[in-house]
Amino acid sequence: MPHPMPTFGSFSLLLALVLAVYSLAMGGASLWQMATGRSGRIAPERLSETARRAGIMTFAAVSCAAFALVWAAFTNDYSVAYIFHHTNRDLHPAYKFSALWSGQEGSLLLWSWLLAAYGFVLRLRHKVDVRLTAHASTILAGVQVFFLLLLVFAAPPFSIQPGEVPPDGAGLNPLLQYPEMVIHPPMLYLGYVGFAVPFAFALGALIMRYPGEKWIHITRRWTMVTWLFLTVGIFLGAHWAYSVLGWGGYWGWDPVENASLMPWLTGTAFLHSVMMQEKRGMMKSWNVWLIFSTFMLTVLGTLLTRSGLVSSVHAFAQSSIGNWFYGFLILIFCVCLFVFVRQRDHLKTENKLESIVSRESSFLFNNLILLVACFTVLWGTLFPVLSEYVQGSKATVGAPFYNRVALPIGLFLLFLTGVGPLLAWRSTTLRTIRRNFILPSIATVATAIGLMIAHVRPWEDQSELYSLMAFSLGAGVITAILSEFLRGANVVGTQTGKNLFTASLQLIQRNTRRYGGYIVHFGVVVIIVGIAGGAFNQSTEQEVGFGDKINIGPYELRCQSYTQDSNANYDTEYALLDVYRHGKYVTQLAPEHRFYAASQTNSTIVANRSTLQHDLYVIYEGKNPETGKPIIKAFLNPLIAWIWIGVLIIILGTFVALAPAIKPALAASRVIHTEAVAVGSGD
Repeated sequence: MPHPMPTFGSFSLLLALVLAVYSLAMGGASLWQMATGRSGRIAPERLSETARRAGIMTFAAVSCAAFALVWAAFTNDYSVAYIFHHTNRDLHPAYKFSALWSGQEGSLLLWSWLLAAYGFVLRLRHKVDVRLTAHASTILAGVQVFFLLLLVFAAPPFSIQPGEVPPDGAGLNPLLQYPEMVIHPPMLYLGYVGFAVPFAFALGALIMRYPGEKWIHITRRWTMVTWLFLTVGIFLGAHWAYSVLGWGGYWGWDPVENASLMPWLTGTAFLHSVMMQEKRGMMKSWNVWLIFSTFMLTVLGTLLTRSGLVSSVHAFAQSSIGNWFYGFLILIFCVCLFVFVRQRDHLKTENKLESIVSRESSFLFNNLILLVACFTVLWGTLFPVLSEYVQGSKATVGAPFYNRVALPIGLFLLFLTGVGPLLAWRSTTLRTIRRNFILPSIATVATAIGLMIAHVRPWEDQSELYSLMAFSLGAGVITAILSEFLRGANVVGTQTGKNLFTASLQLIQRNTRRYGGYIVHFGVVVIIVGIAGGAFNQSTEQEVGFGDKINIGPYELRCQSYTQDSNANYDTEYALLDVYRHGKYVTQLAPEHRFYAASQTNSTIVANRSTLQHDLYVIYEGKNPETGKPIIKAFLNPLIAWIWIGVLIIILGTFVALAPAIKPALAASRVIHTEAVAVGSGD
């Protein structure tokens, strides 16, 4: 008996592939005709328009396929092998929806659907620059063809389960049955896939020797939104690891965690570096290779989770699909290298670095450090694979390796975050240095002295040394940012007669890109402060019975009871722990240990009391088989909440930077000129 919805989904993917191939072929033909001046029986403009419409219809076809898979999940259609392996009847509806990206085939379908959605928006906005958009649209069609080939031939999501249709599914991985996993993968993929758009514009602009920097202006918002999605996706993943994996941490330098970090590092470098090209006509070659590398790293990250190349809690099972990605990466690199070599004379720098103490040099150092960080993470991620290939045995690279390199790099980047905005373009005078750096320097030194008085001992523990430096530099950067705001606000207030708060809002509105960037930098500092608190973590582990106590920091945990419960999806064991702080009752925590019948796997549910000062993080590790009593592990993690607060500040800053600037109607040029002189150095 035929299965109508899987058949519909398979047909939709095949139709999408035909449309994407047509969009690529006709788009390429029209661009070749325009470049060579030749014309066939159909005018190149008409070919380009049909290619654009085919690209739009590709989105509709892939959307139908995605709908078919989700429908199969909600209707418990276990004739589809993918639905059988990733859902069951008693699974919560939200997790049935998230089954779309919980397995290899479904996640590739999500990749393809998001790429089609980005292409849909790009093609609707083609009039922003018809010819450049045509180039970008054709390049996106080429990427779309690759992923649709995978879905049609290598990893079809609508494969039929052999034999009789099972009465129930195998269930979703318990680690994925957490609210954040409904939004974390889509956010991460929106970041991964979104970098295809600036990549396509950059490659298209280079192919057509696009004059000026308009392609950067067109793609700036694309890149910022994509970067924001990737940032949020990374930190949602960190919060998931902290809340679900039950080890007391949020970042373990897992290969798949690293895979998301690498394009974030190069994407961050690109966002800073393009300012050099816009302002001074510099670093053009850097910029095209930064965005080329960022896109290739997103493809590499997708490869790492699907090839079995590395071992990871996030990775899918080993699969031959990795060979497809190897070929695709080689093809991308060869195309980028060929176009770059052929058009490199178009990327000549218009100006040279005039002073080491300048805004340009800070961007250059920032780029270098971010690339060093990216190479370090890439080397550590691939070293086990390389060692196995060369020596026959797989060497392990753990967190200590990354921390030894990442901590100094992070501190230097923090320093540049504070210094860069205080420097002027071209060259910074000694007077400007004195004026802009006195307060941040005082804040840095005062914070270091205050922390040592408060019993931080950097000479006894290296981790406390790094934390001291992070807190001190963070104080200096925050002071620098606030002083920049206050200088500009005072100028605006003097010119308009407004109070400080209103003047600050007007200042931000006049240069949203610059002051939105400052807010993002402020959020980064807040995150680093939260990370630096890790040097003072505490933990304890203890078996507890009725009335037993666990002491950690200012807290006392008293076991009131421990029991078992069950529902249709899982069985659970949990303990009820009353929490007292300095002898005063504050709350009750209930850490759990679950067993999922459908997948025959276990999961830990963490109980966490989070405050701005610290997190009390409690895990139920299971029962002692000899005594029948639960084993409880408790952590006291200082300042963790500030990591998540910092992410919210970054989101706010990015939205501000994306907003259009509003110029004042009265005496605009005089006010803005005075503001620029007072603040120091412009955008």
